Amino acid sequence: MTTKTTILLLTILITITDRTVSDPQTNLLNIGCSQYNASNPADFISKLNQTFSDLRSQINASTRFATAQRPPVYSLFQCRPYLSTSDCLACLSGAVSRIRNCSGNGARVIFDGCFLRYESNSFFDQTTLPGNVGLCSNRTVAAGATAFDSAAVTLLSDLAEATPKIRGYFAAAEGGGTAVYGAAQCAETVSKNGCGDCLAVALGNIKSCPPDAEGRAVDAGCFLRYSVSAFFDSNQTVDLAPFLTSGSSSKSKTAIIGGVVGGVGGGLSIICVLWALWITRFRKPKGGDILGATELRGPMNFHYKDLKVSTKNFSEENKLGEGGFGDVYKGVLKNGKTVAVKRLTISQTRRVLTNFQSEVKLISNVHHRNLIRLLGCCSKGPELLLVYEYMAKNSLDRHLFGDNHGSLNWKQRFDIIVGTARGLAYLHEEFHVCIIHRDIKSSNILLDDDFLPRIADFGLARLLPEDHSHLTTGFAGTLGYTAPEYAIHGQLSEKVDTYSYGVVVLEIISGRKSNDIKLEVVFQYLLEWAWKLYEEDRLMELVDATLDPKDYKADELKRIMEIALLCTQSTVSARPTMSEVVVLLLSKGNAGIQPTRPTFIDATSRVRGDPSTSTSSSNSNATLSISQLSAR
Repeated sequence: MTTKTTILLLTILITITDRTVSDPQTNLLNIGCSQYNASNPADFISKLNQTFSDLRSQINASTRFATAQRPPVYSLFQCRPYLSTSDCLACLSGAVSRIRNCSGNGARVIFDGCFLRYESNSFFDQTTLPGNVGLCSNRTVAAGATAFDSAAVTLLSDLAEATPKIRGYFAAAEGGGTAVYGAAQCAETVSKNGCGDCLAVALGNIKSCPPDAEGRAVDAGCFLRYSVSAFFDSNQTVDLAPFLTSGSSSKSKTAIIGGVVGGVGGGLSIICVLWALWITRFRKPKGGDILGATELRGPMNFHYKDLKVSTKNFSEENKLGEGGFGDVYKGVLKNGKTVAVKRLTISQTRRVLTNFQSEVKLISNVHHRNLIRLLGCCSKGPELLLVYEYMAKNSLDRHLFGDNHGSLNWKQRFDIIVGTARGLAYLHEEFHVCIIHRDIKSSNILLDDDFLPRIADFGLARLLPEDHSHLTTGFAGTLGYTAPEYAIHGQLSEKVDTYSYGVVVLEIISGRKSNDIKLEVVFQYLLEWAWKLYEEDRLMELVDATLDPKDYKADELKRIMEIALLCTQSTVSARPTMSEVVVLLLSKGNAGIQPTRPTFIDATSRVRGDPSTSTSSSNSNATLSISQLSAR
């Protein structure tokens, strides 16, 4: 091969390679804003802008990570190393633009290509925090899904193990024998162990994504991603084998391109590389999105007739359950995909129809491993329908009560407790719009194949008319779960969900229904019985007898029950936020947990409790019709 030909091929190679990475990758994955303002906003903003300039000045051809400190402002920025310098700076500009929409004393923006965060205190050593999440693509691999699942999970596991041992805490690799690409990165300011811990959480968040064609996991100190398409240049990959304790389990490739070898062999090698890059860059993925819905395009619009056929005309045999906003049916689409179809019982008023599409689009953009995914909807038909991902294990209540009572062990129950808290924390604090569920109960918590929780029906209460009375039969709540201030006075806040969550935790630990008033002979709800046992230091009597005592520590179980009672306190401000609940659950020791007496709504329709801690002076005498609070 002539020198001129070699130069031409190298020119093409550089062009295609540059085209592959010439993308700042500013697809937004996560944004969060603090609700607290700085004591001196003008000074804070001035110093914040200075730190942004400091960050930009540190990014160059060899540096993709920067920190800046101008107390009380601390900032951190990192790019994926496979971005070019110009793309890295472009990603920073995009992140700065996004983050300026926040007005509090802390915020973060996570793109595919970079991460930007600032706080009023140093956070550089933080790794995993509440709000960590896995994001799946909704686009499924059409063929060879089983092999792809295995290859993707193996590659991700290898990346999670190897990356903390690699200088700079970054690794990109290709799955051996299967077209799957992955990358992992930790902030350079964290420790090796912290990086490992963070990626272990990320791995748990992303493992459920395959056979989706791509997935990401984001956290405070790390990032993990896989895809069927290359999102980095081939010379960025590393051989993971030396960093794996058991050798190369995924046989991940090293694709670093060395100097050009002369002669025909070198020319053929370059041609092969060119061809591979061309195919990777420009070919269309096979199979596509079997549901026609992606995170970018939003929810799919289904035809009423198709959904009616998929559910066998909404037959009883396909009925999965009854929820607060309508019945749910199992459906099998034409492409073989199994889904859950909810028939909304909301009246189709002009307001509801006007807001339906926008609200559905909002809900479909909520992506968290502990929240059920809304795939699409149908608004053109005799009734409004929502299409969700299907959970084969059904709802939590079916595993706690009735014939399946005792089927969950303590580890599974603890994972459900923590996962539900994380899902609610995301709805309240991590999503760009605060979503209050209003009807948290065990039947609204679904379980995936690994018995991990997925909260259902979130966001639907937003479809209720604005003038909807909270004291009518259409009330968005369920007796035994609903916070008194919401049930009686219509006072709505995130702490309404916190209260309901506390009751659900007591159900999970006891295996008893919250509104089963026949407890211990006397007529009292689960919460009241739990409080009585707490006052008498007999909380362990609440624990489900089907649980194996060898599977749990009594002190740990008691502490979690105390956290549940803390969530149900009468004084709204005394209840923890859901992100605080996550921290409490994962912490050791009782952290000074001292719950106060809850307010009870009993079977005779009276609100009872300590008047000094009630939401208003009239609470102790307030009455409420049972029919007004019962599940619909």
